[in-house]
Amino acid sequence: MGTYELPKVWKWEEENSNKTGNNPTAGSRFEQKLPVGEAPFQLYSLGTPNGVKIAIMFEELKELKVTGADYDLYLINIGEGDQFGSDFVKINPNSKIPALVDQSQSPRLEIFESGSILLYLADKFNQLIPTDIHGRTETLNWLFWQMGAGPYVGGGFGHFFAYAPEPMKYPIDRFTMETKRQLDLLDQTLAERPYIAGETYTIADIAIWSWYGQLALGTLYEGSYEFLNMDEYTHLLEWANRIVERPAVQRGLKAEYQPIEK
Repeated sequence: MGTYELPKVWKWEEENSNKTGNNPTAGSRFEQKLPVGEAPFQLYSLGTPNGVKIAIMFEELKELKVTGADYDLYLINIGEGDQFGSDFVKINPNSKIPALVDQSQSPRLEIFESGSILLYLADKFNQLIPTDIHGRTETLNWLFWQMGAGPYVGGGFGHFFAYAPEPMKYPIDRFTMETKRQLDLLDQTLAERPYIAGETYTIADIAIWSWYGQLALGTLYEGSYEFLNMDEYTHLLEWANRIVERPAVQRGLKAEYQPIEK
């Protein structure tokens, strides 16, 4: 492996676009017409850790017998660049899944970022978020913790452990160290309480389980359970196994995504 020389001005190499689907500019790349169903909510997503959060949330609302929480679920294939289509970019200018439209509002309301969507739904239906100031704040502490910490697991550890073209010691060590610190934090927290934010199941559990629960169970990256020595995080594992048995979580993980026409 050659030595990388840091340039004075970084320039994008166009051939990388074919490998990652990303480039240094934002905005739509092609005209697109997304389908719109009859349900109050239109969810455009994919079964990634960020994507399954919202499917699980809707299924939890169904489990709670909430009315008005029906949703249509459409597949945004990020491997084929669907997230860069004009209709999707109108909903989420950052071109990331998931994206949600609440068409029960007039005019319709567009919500992006998984944490924002979870909070919107929790507030709209008064479910899965405490109403007292202490419980609500603790839930939001952990929700925003996940939003800030998650990229280390996905964009950092997951990328260099599972997807990079060759193993590289420095980034693997760097992101593994931080990932294990986060796992230890969750394990210590769950040693003192049954759920992430306290005594009750909340949107913080949904957000964190979708990344760290699946990582703890070894379902995100092949070989990561042994590599991260997950057996040492006993409280985290107990919580992760308890959450995955919830009927709504199972339905959210198995949700069927309707394809969009190209």
